Amino acid sequence: MQSKKEWVKIGREKLQRIIEMCKSVEERSLDPFLINVEEIIGIVKEYFPEWENPEDLCLDAETIQHLASVIKLQSEWVKYRSTSLYTDPFLLEEKLTRIEKEEIVDAFLKAWHPIVEMEQISLHSLAEATRYWESLLPLKERWKGFPPAEVETSLATREELIRQRILREKAFSEELENFWQELKVKVGEKGKIHYWNFVGAETYEETVHRAFLTSFLVTYGYATLEIHPLEEEIFIKPNEKPITKIGKKQLVSIPITVSLEDWTKWKRGELK
Repeated sequence: MQSKKEWVKIGREKLQRIIEMCKSVEERSLDPFLINVEEIIGIVKEYFPEWENPEDLCLDAETIQHLASVIKLQSEWVKYRSTSLYTDPFLLEEKLTRIEKEEIVDAFLKAWHPIVEMEQISLHSLAEATRYWESLLPLKERWKGFPPAEVETSLATREELIRQRILREKAFSEELENFWQELKVKVGEKGKIHYWNFVGAETYEETVHRAFLTSFLVTYGYATLEIHPLEEEIFIKPNEKPITKIGKKQLVSIPITVSLEDWTKWKRGELK
């Protein structure tokens, strides 16, 4: 059986872990709904009678404070999704698996508005078609062979192939490594940089190419994305070393649109 001293020690460790989890949510590193608020409140209530030292009571109060911040973020998230009429695809999938097939068919029929067009051939249309075919020249006159076009062939130099983007001037791995170093230099001591401020370039074509390379930086573990869905902002954070082991964590694909319209807004300073 555990002594009171050991029980208090375990309680302190639990509260410290809860505080660290809540801080990760506040820094936008974790989904706020990963925090089970009801379970955490149960833990706080369980250990509260054991606190005697002022330090323990301060730790308890700090836990409640961070938990309140998480609840606020959850509330803002729900409010944002409800005002934008957003429906989570996982909720839709779960709802579809639960309802009966007859209900799905009924909903489909209510929403289905097919366009029906009725066509029929008339005597006038037949006469027009007959006159058209009779006016055509025989196939042997219509399908006369065309002489093949003469194409002058010559050897292509490596510079011409690079200019036509058939060959790359340097290996992709080397290009990706240099791009990673450029990211670290631009970020400096700030730790992160806004997505468009990094991929944006003088031309739209170069911007698309930089966005393409950035996707590989994230995929190969050279950098990570920090997404603020409420503010609709995306930041890029370079890693000190490429992270090659993902572990058992499930990878999530994050599509980012790099349209000509967004690039134009960024050039005018309207997209930050």
